[in-house]
Amino acid sequence: MSHPSEHYDTISIGSGEAGKYICWTRSSAGKKTATIEEKWYGGSCPNIACLPSKNIIYSADVLHTSQKYASTGLLKASPAGIDMGLVRERKRDMVKGLMDMHEGVYEKSGAEMVHGHGKLVGPKTVEVDLKDGGKRIMTADNIVICTGSRARIDDVPGLKEAKPLTHVEFLELDELPTHLIILGGGYSGLEFAQAIRRFGAAVTVVERNSKILKAEDEDVSTALVDILKEEGVTFSTSVSVTKVVGTSGQSVTLIGKQNGQAFEVTGSHLLVAGGRVPNTENCGLGVAGVELTSSGHVKVDEYLRTSVPGIFAVGDCAGSPHFTHVAFDDFRIVRDYLNDNSSPRSTVNRQLPYTLYTDPELAHVGLSESAAQKAGIQYRLAKLPMAAFLRTRTMDATTGFAKALVSAADDAILGFTALGPRAGELLPVVQLAMSVGLPYMSLSGLIITHPTMSEGLVSLFGAIPPKT
Repeated sequence: MSHPSEHYDTISIGSGEAGKYICWTRSSAGKKTATIEEKWYGGSCPNIACLPSKNIIYSADVLHTSQKYASTGLLKASPAGIDMGLVRERKRDMVKGLMDMHEGVYEKSGAEMVHGHGKLVGPKTVEVDLKDGGKRIMTADNIVICTGSRARIDDVPGLKEAKPLTHVEFLELDELPTHLIILGGGYSGLEFAQAIRRFGAAVTVVERNSKILKAEDEDVSTALVDILKEEGVTFSTSVSVTKVVGTSGQSVTLIGKQNGQAFEVTGSHLLVAGGRVPNTENCGLGVAGVELTSSGHVKVDEYLRTSVPGIFAVGDCAGSPHFTHVAFDDFRIVRDYLNDNSSPRSTVNRQLPYTLYTDPELAHVGLSESAAQKAGIQYRLAKLPMAAFLRTRTMDATTGFAKALVSAADDAILGFTALGPRAGELLPVVQLAMSVGLPYMSLSGLIITHPTMSEGLVSLFGAIPPKT
C-alpha cells in the first residue's frame, strides 16, 4: 500500500505542454501534483521542437537577409560560410533560458518534478524508475498521460541502418551538410529545407505523394514550392523509396522508383521528416486497462477521458493535432472538467489554426477551398496578392497572397489562408471573428493602423463578392 505522502491529486506522466500546465494550475490552487519526466524537461516544444527549430530558422533568416542586402550595397558583405557551432550555441542558450523559466514555474506553483520513467501498474498507481536509481510508487486521484510522439522511421531496407537524422539530431548539428536529403515534404521538412539551404547546403526534398503539402490547396502548395525552388531547394515527388545505402553524416543514397522510372539520389546527410508515432509503449496502459486506437494513440472522448475513469490523455499521444497551442487547449479542457465547470470546453468543433514558419510564412484557419469543395459547401472567395498588404512593400516581401472563404448562404467567415511575411500574426483577428460568429463585414469595416500587415485584411474582406 502506498505511503500517504505518495498520494497526489494529479500526476502527469510526461511534462509536455498540457501535462505541465495541468499540474502547475492545480498545484497553484492548493492541490498536490507531480510531473514525471524521463528526458525532456518541459516537453519537446522548448527542448527539441517548436522553439529550438524557430531559433535555427531565425538564424537562417538573419543570414539570408544580410546576404540579400549586401548585394544592394546597403550592408557590407560578410565572409562566406556559416559557423553551425554558433548557430547551435544560440539555440542552446535559448533552451537553457527556457529550462530556467520552467524550474521557476515549478518552484512557484509547488508542483513536484520527478525525474524518471513512469508507467501505470494499476488504474490509480504509477511506478517510477528513478533516473538516479531505485523505484518509487505513487498514487493519484487523476492521472494524465502526456508522453508525446517521436519521428516515424519506416521499415525501408537500410533506412534505420543509415542512422538518419530526426529533428532532434538535426537541431544539434555542428557542421553544415554538403547535401541534405529530406525524406518527407511536410511542414517541418519544408521549414528545415529552407533554413539549411540558406546556410549554404544543397537540399533535396523527397516526397512519396505527387504533391508537396498534400493537404493544402493547389495554389498554396505550388506558390510555396516555387519560392523554395527559387532559393535552390530541389524537389522530387511521387517517389517510392525501396532501399537506402550508406550512412548519414558520411554518404547516403536513396534508391527507388519515381513515376515508374528508376530513382536515385545521394547526399551527405539524411533527415527523416515523414510523420510521427505516438509514445504509448512501455507506459503500462494495457495493465491499467487503457484502450488504444488502431493507430496506437490513446483512445479519448471529447473531454480527453480515456476508457479508465480518472485517467486522461493529452497532446500527441492522444491523437491531438501536433501543435503546442492545441496541447495547451487540451490542458484547458482537462482543467475545466476537473474543476466541474458547468460548461466545460471540449475537442468538438474547436478551431485548429496553424502557421508554417517558412519565409514567407503560411498561415491558415478554418476551411480551405479544397475541403469546402469536397464537403459540397458553397462559398464566396476573395483573393489578393500580398503586394496589396502595403506593409510588404516596405519590407521587399511582396511574394505570396491571401484568400478568404465566406459562406454563400450568409456572411459567416469559413476560412482564411495567407502566404506572406508574418502571416501567422494575421490569424487572431480572423479567428476571433469566426469564433463569435461575426460577419465578414466586421473585418472589412474596421479602422486598422496604416501601414500594418493587418491593414490588408480590410482590403481582403472588402473584396468578398456580394451574395447572388
